[in-house]
Amino acid sequence: MAGDGQVRAGVLGTGSHVPDRIVDNRELAERYGCSEDWILKRTGIQQRRFAAPGVAASDLGLLAARQALDAAEVEPRELDLVICATYTPDMAFPSTACLIQDRLGAQPAASFDLQAACSGFVYALVTAAQFIANGAARRVLVVGSDVNSRIIDPMDQKVTALFGDGAGAVVLGPVNGSTGLLGWHMGADGSGGSLFRMPAGGSRKPASAETIEAREHFIQMDGPTLFRFAVEALVTASRRALDRSGLAPDAVDLFVPHQANLRILEAGIERLKIPRDRMLVTVDRYANTAAATIPIALDEAVRTGRVSPGANLLMTGFGAGLTWGAAVLRWTGGKSEGGGPIR
Repeated sequence: MAGDGQVRAGVLGTGSHVPDRIVDNRELAERYGCSEDWILKRTGIQQRRFAAPGVAASDLGLLAARQALDAAEVEPRELDLVICATYTPDMAFPSTACLIQDRLGAQPAASFDLQAACSGFVYALVTAAQFIANGAARRVLVVGSDVNSRIIDPMDQKVTALFGDGAGAVVLGPVNGSTGLLGWHMGADGSGGSLFRMPAGGSRKPASAETIEAREHFIQMDGPTLFRFAVEALVTASRRALDRSGLAPDAVDLFVPHQANLRILEAGIERLKIPRDRMLVTVDRYANTAAATIPIALDEAVRTGRVSPGANLLMTGFGAGLTWGAAVLRWTGGKSEGGGPIR
Protein backbone atom coordinates (compact mmCIF):
# COMPACT_ATOMS: atom_id res chain seq x y z
CA MET A 1 0.00 0.00 0.00
CA ALA A 2 1.14 3.55 -0.64
CA GLY A 3 1.81 5.85 2.27
CA ASP A 4 -1.44 7.77 1.69
CA GLY A 5 -3.56 4.62 1.81
CA GLN A 6 -3.69 4.13 -1.94
CA VAL A 7 -2.35 1.16 -3.85
CA ARG A 8 0.19 2.38 -6.39
CA ALA A 9 1.94 0.65 -9.23
CA GLY A 10 5.72 0.77 -9.25
CA VAL A 11 8.39 -0.51 -11.63
CA LEU A 12 9.88 -3.76 -10.36
CA GLY A 13 12.25 -4.33 -13.29
CA THR A 14 13.25 -2.93 -16.68
CA GLY A 15 14.65 -4.33 -19.90
CA SER A 16 15.46 -3.26 -23.46
CA HIS A 17 16.78 -4.54 -26.75
CA VAL A 18 17.95 -2.90 -29.98
CA PRO A 19 19.07 -4.66 -33.18
CA ASP A 20 22.73 -5.15 -33.93
CA ARG A 21 22.79 -3.34 -37.27
CA ILE A 22 23.87 0.29 -36.93
CA VAL A 23 22.86 2.70 -39.68
CA ASP A 24 24.89 5.87 -39.18
CA ASN A 25 24.55 9.26 -40.81
CA ARG A 26 27.43 8.54 -43.15
CA GLU A 27 25.50 5.65 -44.71
CA LEU A 28 22.41 7.81 -45.19
CA ALA A 29 24.41 10.77 -46.48
CA GLU A 30 25.98 8.56 -49.15
CA ARG A 31 22.58 7.13 -50.07
CA TYR A 32 20.81 10.48 -50.40
CA GLY A 33 23.63 12.74 -51.50
CA CYS A 34 23.41 15.01 -48.45
CA SER A 35 25.87 15.75 -45.67
CA GLU A 36 26.13 14.02 -42.31
CA ASP A 37 26.03 17.44 -40.68
CA TRP A 38 22.70 18.23 -42.38
CA ILE A 39 21.11 15.27 -40.62
CA LEU A 40 22.74 15.90 -37.26
CA LYS A 41 21.87 19.60 -37.05
CA ARG A 42 18.19 19.03 -37.85
CA THR A 43 17.63 16.00 -35.64
CA GLY A 44 20.42 15.49 -33.12
CA ILE A 45 20.64 11.91 -34.43
CA GLN A 46 23.98 10.29 -35.24
CA GLN A 47 22.86 6.71 -35.79
CA ARG A 48 19.92 4.35 -35.55
CA ARG A 49 19.38 0.57 -35.42
CA PHE A 50 17.55 -1.40 -38.11
CA ALA A 51 16.26 -4.93 -37.55
CA ALA A 52 17.41 -7.78 -39.75
CA PRO A 53 15.01 -9.14 -42.38
CA GLY A 54 12.30 -11.28 -40.81
CA VAL A 55 12.65 -9.74 -37.34
CA ALA A 56 9.35 -8.35 -36.05
CA ALA A 57 8.04 -6.38 -33.09
CA SER A 58 7.37 -9.50 -31.04
CA ASP A 59 10.98 -10.67 -31.48
CA LEU A 60 12.43 -7.43 -30.12
CA GLY A 61 9.74 -7.19 -27.44
CA LEU A 62 10.36 -10.73 -26.23
CA LEU A 63 14.04 -10.02 -25.55
CA ALA A 64 13.24 -6.81 -23.68
CA ALA A 65 10.51 -8.59 -21.72
CA ARG A 66 12.82 -11.37 -20.59
CA GLN A 67 15.32 -8.81 -19.28
CA ALA A 68 12.60 -6.97 -17.36
CA LEU A 69 11.26 -10.17 -15.83
CA ASP A 70 14.75 -11.24 -14.77
CA ALA A 71 15.41 -7.83 -13.21
CA ALA A 72 12.10 -7.96 -11.35
CA GLU A 73 12.66 -11.56 -10.25
CA VAL A 74 9.23 -12.41 -11.62
CA GLU A 75 8.43 -15.65 -13.43
CA PRO A 76 6.33 -15.44 -16.61
CA ARG A 77 3.64 -17.61 -15.01
CA GLU A 78 3.22 -14.96 -12.29
CA LEU A 79 2.03 -12.36 -14.81
CA ASP A 80 -1.63 -11.39 -14.74
CA LEU A 81 -1.53 -9.11 -17.77
CA VAL A 82 0.66 -8.35 -20.80
CA ILE A 83 0.25 -5.08 -22.70
CA CYS A 84 2.27 -4.33 -25.82
CA ALA A 85 2.36 -0.76 -27.12
CA THR A 86 3.13 -0.84 -30.84
CA TYR A 87 2.02 0.61 -34.16
CA THR A 88 4.11 -1.89 -36.12
CA PRO A 89 2.59 -5.21 -34.95
CA ASP A 90 3.76 -8.49 -36.42
CA MET A 91 0.35 -8.73 -38.08
CA ALA A 92 -3.16 -7.36 -37.66
CA PHE A 93 -4.07 -10.32 -35.45
CA PRO A 94 -3.31 -12.10 -33.24
CA SER A 95 -1.94 -9.30 -31.12
CA THR A 96 1.79 -8.88 -30.64
CA ALA A 97 1.14 -9.10 -26.89
CA CYS A 98 -0.32 -12.59 -27.36
CA LEU A 99 2.71 -13.64 -29.41
CA ILE A 100 5.03 -12.41 -26.65
CA GLN A 101 2.92 -14.05 -23.95
CA ASP A 102 3.07 -17.40 -25.73
CA ARG A 103 6.83 -17.34 -26.22
CA LEU A 104 7.38 -16.29 -22.61
CA GLY A 105 5.15 -19.09 -21.34
CA ALA A 106 2.99 -16.58 -19.49
CA GLN A 107 -0.35 -18.30 -20.10
CA PRO A 108 -3.11 -17.56 -19.14
CA ALA A 109 -2.26 -13.87 -18.56
CA ALA A 110 -4.66 -11.54 -20.36
CA SER A 111 -2.85 -9.95 -23.30
CA PHE A 112 -3.60 -7.14 -25.70
CA ASP A 113 -1.98 -4.49 -27.89
CA LEU A 114 -2.38 -0.76 -27.33
CA GLN A 115 -1.96 1.63 -30.25
CA ALA A 116 -1.16 5.23 -29.41
CA ALA A 117 1.94 5.49 -31.63
CA CYS A 118 4.80 7.29 -29.87
CA SER A 119 2.65 7.96 -26.79
CA GLY A 120 1.96 4.24 -26.56
CA PHE A 121 4.25 3.36 -23.69
CA VAL A 122 2.86 6.07 -21.41
CA TYR A 123 -0.70 5.08 -22.34
CA ALA A 124 0.12 1.43 -21.62
CA LEU A 125 1.89 2.22 -18.35
CA VAL A 126 -1.05 4.24 -17.07
CA THR A 127 -3.51 1.57 -18.21
CA ALA A 128 -1.55 -1.19 -16.47
CA ALA A 129 -1.33 0.88 -13.30
CA GLN A 130 -5.13 1.01 -13.05
CA PHE A 131 -5.34 -2.80 -12.96
CA ILE A 132 -2.86 -2.81 -10.09
CA ALA A 133 -4.48 0.08 -8.22
CA ASN A 134 -7.90 -1.62 -8.19
CA GLY A 135 -6.50 -5.00 -7.23
CA ALA A 136 -7.31 -6.73 -10.53
CA ALA A 137 -3.63 -7.55 -11.17
CA ARG A 138 -0.43 -7.87 -9.17
CA ARG A 139 2.16 -8.38 -11.88
CA VAL A 140 1.85 -6.67 -15.26
CA LEU A 141 4.32 -6.69 -18.15
CA VAL A 142 4.31 -3.56 -20.31
CA VAL A 143 6.27 -3.71 -23.57
CA GLY A 144 6.93 -0.95 -26.09
CA SER A 145 8.22 -2.36 -29.38
CA ASP A 146 8.37 -0.91 -32.87
CA VAL A 147 10.14 -1.82 -36.11
CA ASN A 148 9.97 1.49 -37.93
CA SER A 149 12.33 0.37 -40.67
CA ARG A 150 9.43 -1.66 -42.11
CA ILE A 151 7.23 1.41 -42.64
CA ILE A 152 9.65 4.15 -43.66
CA ASP A 153 9.95 4.99 -47.34
CA PRO A 154 13.59 4.36 -48.35
CA MET A 155 13.16 7.11 -50.95
CA ASP A 156 12.21 9.70 -48.30
CA GLN A 157 15.43 10.96 -46.73
CA LYS A 158 13.70 13.26 -44.23
CA VAL A 159 11.66 10.44 -42.70
CA THR A 160 14.29 7.70 -42.90
CA ALA A 161 16.81 9.73 -40.91
CA LEU A 162 14.43 10.09 -37.98
CA PHE A 163 13.54 6.50 -37.13
CA GLY A 164 15.03 3.33 -35.73
CA ASP A 165 13.94 -0.03 -34.31
CA GLY A 166 13.92 -1.26 -30.72
CA ALA A 167 11.98 -2.45 -27.71
CA GLY A 168 11.77 -1.71 -24.01
CA ALA A 169 9.80 -3.29 -21.19
CA VAL A 170 8.88 -2.88 -17.55
CA VAL A 171 7.29 -5.15 -14.97
CA LEU A 172 4.83 -3.37 -12.71
CA GLY A 173 3.48 -4.37 -9.33
CA PRO A 174 2.01 -2.84 -6.16
CA VAL A 175 4.61 -1.00 -4.07
CA ASN A 176 4.99 0.13 -0.48
CA GLY A 177 5.58 3.59 0.89
CA SER A 178 5.25 6.81 -1.07
CA THR A 179 6.73 5.45 -4.28
CA GLY A 180 5.17 4.37 -7.56
CA LEU A 181 3.01 6.22 -10.06
CA LEU A 182 2.13 9.56 -8.48
CA GLY A 183 0.16 11.16 -11.29
CA TRP A 184 -0.45 11.23 -15.01
CA HIS A 185 -2.11 13.06 -17.86
CA MET A 186 -3.23 11.78 -21.26
CA GLY A 187 -5.00 13.41 -24.17
CA ALA A 188 -5.63 13.29 -27.90
CA ASP A 189 -6.74 15.44 -30.82
CA GLY A 190 -7.94 13.25 -33.67
CA SER A 191 -8.31 16.24 -35.98
CA GLY A 192 -4.53 16.13 -36.43
CA GLY A 193 -4.48 12.52 -37.56
CA SER A 194 -3.45 13.38 -41.10
CA LEU A 195 -0.22 14.98 -39.89
CA PHE A 196 1.38 11.60 -39.20
CA ARG A 197 -0.13 8.48 -40.72
CA MET A 198 0.21 5.41 -42.89
CA PRO A 199 -2.83 5.67 -45.18
CA ALA A 200 -3.11 2.12 -46.52
CA GLY A 201 -3.20 -1.37 -45.08
CA GLY A 202 -6.36 -1.02 -43.01
CA SER A 203 -10.05 -1.55 -43.69
CA ARG A 204 -10.44 1.78 -45.50
CA LYS A 205 -7.63 1.13 -47.96
CA PRO A 206 -6.74 -2.56 -48.04
CA ALA A 207 -3.47 -3.44 -49.70
CA SER A 208 -3.72 -3.35 -53.48
CA ALA A 209 -1.52 -2.76 -56.46
CA GLU A 210 -2.74 0.85 -56.46
CA THR A 211 -1.85 1.53 -52.80
CA ILE A 212 1.56 -0.02 -53.25
CA GLU A 213 2.22 2.02 -56.37
CA ALA A 214 1.16 5.18 -54.50
CA ARG A 215 3.58 4.27 -51.65
CA GLU A 216 0.76 4.50 -49.12
CA HIS A 217 2.14 1.76 -46.89
CA PHE A 218 4.84 4.09 -45.59
CA ILE A 219 4.84 6.86 -43.00
CA GLN A 220 3.56 10.19 -44.26
CA MET A 221 4.23 13.21 -42.08
CA ASP A 222 4.06 16.99 -41.97
CA GLY A 223 7.34 17.69 -40.20
CA PRO A 224 7.09 21.44 -39.46
CA THR A 225 3.54 21.22 -38.08
CA LEU A 226 4.38 18.14 -36.03
CA PHE A 227 7.39 19.92 -34.54
CA ARG A 228 5.19 22.70 -33.17
CA PHE A 229 2.64 20.21 -31.88
CA ALA A 230 5.31 18.08 -30.22
CA VAL A 231 6.85 20.94 -28.24
CA GLU A 232 3.46 22.15 -27.02
CA ALA A 233 2.27 18.62 -26.18
CA LEU A 234 5.46 17.81 -24.31
CA VAL A 235 5.20 20.95 -22.18
CA THR A 236 1.44 20.80 -21.52
CA ALA A 237 1.31 17.08 -20.71
CA SER A 238 4.35 17.35 -18.42
CA ARG A 239 2.92 20.29 -16.49
CA ARG A 240 -0.47 18.64 -16.00
CA ALA A 241 1.04 15.37 -14.81
CA LEU A 242 3.31 17.24 -12.40
CA ASP A 243 0.39 19.31 -11.10
CA ARG A 244 -1.61 16.14 -10.50
CA SER A 245 1.35 14.70 -8.61
CA GLY A 246 1.78 17.81 -6.48
CA LEU A 247 5.27 18.44 -7.82
CA ALA A 248 6.97 21.40 -9.48
CA PRO A 249 9.31 20.97 -12.47
CA ASP A 250 12.32 21.61 -10.25
CA ALA A 251 11.41 18.48 -8.26
CA VAL A 252 12.07 16.29 -11.31
CA ASP A 253 15.27 14.32 -10.79
CA LEU A 254 15.21 12.68 -14.22
CA PHE A 255 13.20 13.64 -17.29
CA VAL A 256 12.67 10.75 -19.72
CA PRO A 257 10.87 12.15 -22.78
CA HIS A 258 9.92 10.50 -26.03
CA GLN A 259 13.04 10.65 -28.20
CA ALA A 260 11.75 12.13 -31.46
CA ASN A 261 14.15 14.98 -32.19
CA LEU A 262 16.74 16.66 -30.01
CA ARG A 263 15.52 20.13 -31.00
CA ILE A 264 12.04 19.28 -29.70
CA LEU A 265 13.46 18.07 -26.39
CA GLU A 266 15.64 21.13 -25.91
CA ALA A 267 12.75 23.50 -26.69
CA GLY A 268 10.59 21.60 -24.21
CA ILE A 269 12.95 21.66 -21.25
CA GLU A 270 13.65 25.34 -21.83
CA ARG A 271 9.95 26.07 -21.29
CA LEU A 272 9.64 23.62 -18.41
CA LYS A 273 12.76 25.03 -16.73
CA ILE A 274 14.22 21.55 -16.26
CA PRO A 275 18.05 21.59 -16.29
CA ARG A 276 19.63 19.95 -19.32
CA ASP A 277 21.63 17.54 -17.18
CA ARG A 278 18.41 16.10 -15.75
CA MET A 279 17.13 15.04 -19.16
CA LEU A 280 17.98 11.60 -20.48
CA VAL A 281 18.90 11.62 -24.18
CA THR A 282 19.19 8.51 -26.34
CA VAL A 283 17.92 9.89 -29.64
CA ASP A 284 21.49 10.46 -30.80
CA ARG A 285 22.19 6.71 -30.76
CA TYR A 286 18.83 5.06 -31.42
CA ALA A 287 16.73 7.75 -33.17
CA ASN A 288 12.95 7.60 -32.80
CA THR A 289 11.90 4.06 -31.86
CA ALA A 290 8.26 5.15 -31.36
CA ALA A 291 6.62 3.36 -28.40
CA ALA A 292 10.01 1.96 -27.39
CA THR A 293 11.90 5.22 -26.84
CA ILE A 294 10.87 5.84 -23.22
CA PRO A 295 11.33 2.28 -21.89
CA ILE A 296 14.68 1.94 -23.69
CA ALA A 297 15.86 5.18 -22.10
CA LEU A 298 14.46 4.17 -18.71
CA ASP A 299 16.29 0.86 -18.81
CA GLU A 300 19.52 2.64 -19.72
CA ALA A 301 19.05 5.00 -16.77
CA VAL A 302 18.61 2.06 -14.41
CA ARG A 303 21.59 0.15 -15.77
CA THR A 304 23.90 3.17 -15.62
CA GLY A 305 22.89 4.19 -12.11
CA ARG A 306 21.08 7.41 -13.03
CA VAL A 307 18.02 6.38 -11.02
CA SER A 308 18.19 6.15 -7.25
CA PRO A 309 15.53 5.17 -4.69
CA GLY A 310 13.03 7.96 -4.12
CA ALA A 311 13.94 9.82 -7.32
CA ASN A 312 11.13 11.60 -9.16
CA LEU A 313 10.90 10.61 -12.82
CA LEU A 314 8.86 12.42 -15.46
CA MET A 315 8.10 10.42 -18.62
CA THR A 316 6.37 12.24 -21.48
CA GLY A 317 5.27 10.97 -24.88
CA PHE A 318 3.64 12.53 -27.95
CA GLY A 319 2.77 11.09 -31.32
CA ALA A 320 0.34 10.16 -34.07
CA GLY A 321 -3.32 10.39 -33.34
CA LEU A 322 -2.49 13.04 -32.34
CA THR A 323 -1.81 11.76 -28.84
CA TRP A 324 0.13 12.84 -25.79
CA GLY A 325 0.71 11.58 -22.28
CA ALA A 326 2.94 12.05 -19.25
CA ALA A 327 3.49 10.03 -16.10
CA VAL A 328 5.28 10.95 -12.87
CA LEU A 329 6.89 8.05 -11.07
CA ARG A 330 8.73 8.04 -7.76
CA TRP A 331 11.30 5.32 -8.08
CA THR A 332 10.73 2.39 -5.75
CA GLY A 333 13.43 2.27 -3.12
CA GLY A 334 14.74 0.07 -0.36
CA LYS A 335 13.83 0.03 3.30
CA SER A 336 15.36 3.46 3.92
CA GLU A 337 12.74 4.96 1.61
CA GLY A 338 9.87 2.92 3.01
CA GLY A 339 9.39 1.43 -0.43
CA GLY A 340 9.85 -1.82 -2.24
CA PRO A 341 7.61 -4.27 -4.04
CA ILE A 342 4.79 -6.02 -2.27
CA ARG A 343 5.51 -9.72 -2.66
